[in-house]
Amino acid sequence: MRAFVLGAAAALGLAAAIVGAATIPHRMAAVPSWEKPLPSPAPVAATTTPPKRQLEGPPTRVRVPRIGVDSSLVKLGLDKDGKLEAPTVYDEAGWFSDGPAPGDVGPAVLAGHVDSKAGPAIFFRLHELKVGDKIEVQRGKATVTFTVTGVTRHPKDDFPTAAVYGPTPGPELRLVTCGGDFDRLRNSYRDNIVVFAVTQPTEVIPKSGAG
Repeated sequence: MRAFVLGAAAALGLAAAIVGAATIPHRMAAVPSWEKPLPSPAPVAATTTPPKRQLEGPPTRVRVPRIGVDSSLVKLGLDKDGKLEAPTVYDEAGWFSDGPAPGDVGPAVLAGHVDSKAGPAIFFRLHELKVGDKIEVQRGKATVTFTVTGVTRHPKDDFPTAAVYGPTPGPELRLVTCGGDFDRLRNSYRDNIVVFAVTQPTEVIPKSGAG
């Protein structure tokens, strides 16, 4: 599995244009390429109150009702070059386990493939999300609900590293996949789709049942 290619860091914030409803065409043998994480930042004083409910354990599942995503989560680390690994299964999303967990203060990062030679993959419809859509992440006996605040598309050589991995005052979430045109010479999409989402204390709810 190829590692994600380095790109230039963008300024903090969501400066890129919102992705519209244009369809991103399916291509074959897509190679993912999202950014190397930033070094661990110094602690930042929170300006929002983190969830009061105690969250235990790593995230185990992500659900995005609008686009039909319901996937278990694998842990993603860094390769020997210090770049974010890709999920080895195309129909399963992954969580960057060296960063914050969803629901903790900071930007939790989930990544997944857009497609493969077999067809659409887990984040094939990620570009369809809109501001206000909900993303649910299961963690222990609780479900953390995030609200989408932006959907952006960036060339892979201009990935918004600081906006994706930089410190945040409260719990936030980023979902990342490939998008844009397919470069057959490089066997890779030219762009990355990034979804930004936030949560509030009231959006952390206990999981029903004993499981």
